[in-house]
Amino acid sequence: MRDSITIGELAARTGLSRKALRLYGDRGLLPPVRVDPATGFRRYGPEQVERARRIALLRAVGMPLPEIAAVLAPGGEESVHRLDAYWRRQEAEQGARRALVAHARLVLAGGGPAPYEVSERNVPEQKVLHTRRHVSAHELPGYLAEASGTLFSRLRAVGACLSGPVFAVYHGLVSEDSAALVEVCAPTEAAVEPSGGIGVRLEAAHREAFVPLTRPERGHPAMLPAHDALAAWLASRGLPPSDSVREVYHPNWATAGPGEHVADVARPVGGAA
Repeated sequence: MRDSITIGELAARTGLSRKALRLYGDRGLLPPVRVDPATGFRRYGPEQVERARRIALLRAVGMPLPEIAAVLAPGGEESVHRLDAYWRRQEAEQGARRALVAHARLVLAGGGPAPYEVSERNVPEQKVLHTRRHVSAHELPGYLAEASGTLFSRLRAVGACLSGPVFAVYHGLVSEDSAALVEVCAPTEAAVEPSGGIGVRLEAAHREAFVPLTRPERGHPAMLPAHDALAAWLASRGLPPSDSVREVYHPNWATAGPGEHVADVARPVGGAA
């Protein structure tokens, strides 16, 4: 290929290291136009210089490689929209982490969890559609959105409606370093059969303690202080949990004003009264 360039020439034109260029190629972001079968030498098209620079620019923003692939795929204004959406998520996550830092300061100073209002309620037996997956903290927001969409699509397909707010059951601690099983549940009174990765089960009636949260307190990791506060409240009253902790997401999750109740962190503590 007469007009192709070597990986060294591409590195010289972009300022990127050969290691970075190989990484981008191996991840499918910047595959060489030809690889010599005998020597393994990579050659690139001249038009890939600009793509390499765009990848480097988005990496400087802090964007993960899989996200870069999605942003660059459509090109033009759609790529700009996807970049804007990514940055909005980053700003929201930064705000959530800012709240978590305040909680961590209290803990490190030897204080207890931040004060939250804890209430109790009876929850009747309900049928739920559910789907589950092991996810890490990084994967959690995307999984919650994906799983909710999957459950909503199944309900629409059979002409069924929700009979209560969607909730997620955390069967382990979701962290940056390890994945845990998260089960997303959509209550319904309709007759719905299991399908694909969607199951149907009965959620037993129970009594639960819960912490109500407003819009600024929603999302991971902003909800973690409420998890800690609820656990401390239960321990202080000698109330052993009877099932896994869950987060309840109310219908106004995306539309509520700053002071509106949008979610609960809840933990079953026994059978319903």
